[in-house]
Amino acid sequence: MRRWYDGYYFERIGHVYSPNSVIEAADSGEFGNYWSGTETYESLMTYIAMDFDGLRQLIVNMLGGQGCSIDVESFQNDITSFNSADDVITLLIHMGYMAYDSKTKKVFIPNDEVRSVFLRAIRNDGWEEVIKAVSASEALLKATLAMDENAVAQMIQDVHMQSSSSLIYNNEISLSSVIALAYYSACRDYTLVRELPAGKGFADMVFLPKRTSLKPALILELKWDKTAEGAISQIKNKGYVSALKEYKGNILLVGINYQKKNKTHTCRIEKFAM
Repeated sequence: MRRWYDGYYFERIGHVYSPNSVIEAADSGEFGNYWSGTETYESLMTYIAMDFDGLRQLIVNMLGGQGCSIDVESFQNDITSFNSADDVITLLIHMGYMAYDSKTKKVFIPNDEVRSVFLRAIRNDGWEEVIKAVSASEALLKATLAMDENAVAQMIQDVHMQSSSSLIYNNEISLSSVIALAYYSACRDYTLVRELPAGKGFADMVFLPKRTSLKPALILELKWDKTAEGAISQIKNKGYVSALKEYKGNILLVGINYQKKNKTHTCRIEKFAM
């Protein structure tokens, strides 16, 4: 219920779930997307189709699980006049399609239900490159679990090329969001934790299997202009696996390196048993 309908939080209240969706899920006995049946869904399609500079990339980043900094002060509570991507995003916060952390001043997509609404909207609006990345995510996860390093490197390279604008292609945060987007389908079996405190540092990405999953845990480390082998060595040398000391089962260590000069990716995958 939390994964599907939570994500909103107020300091004096705590977590706030989408009430209509909770009632629908309890009544039907199934978790699913009940929001797209409301009239506001058509409004979402209208707003995200606006061609403000940077709006599309912000949405791609948030679909990949990233929180994005925006200026919410410029919004004039006018749902017809927009001057920037920040204005559109701020309206979507008011409508409940985005959540806002007042401490970090970052906006994000709150839960799986709203994320699925965005995917449906962009599919209908012709965002082919993003839909391709999401559609290919199942194959990427399978290749990772099969330890097919060449296939993983090539698929991540394809998604990176398709989903990032030329202005931010060589941006570390962009690559992190691209990889999270590339592994989109993994959310069915895993909980993704970014920058997990572990050992002598922070693991870039950790995919923790849900209780119903029999898949191995994944620790993913990103490198720039170095080597995928170096990423694996960092996972081991800094003891990132210690964060999973309560986990019983196999772990896959995944190192991904990106070379800025020729825009190529390499991958190394190793098994680690706890």
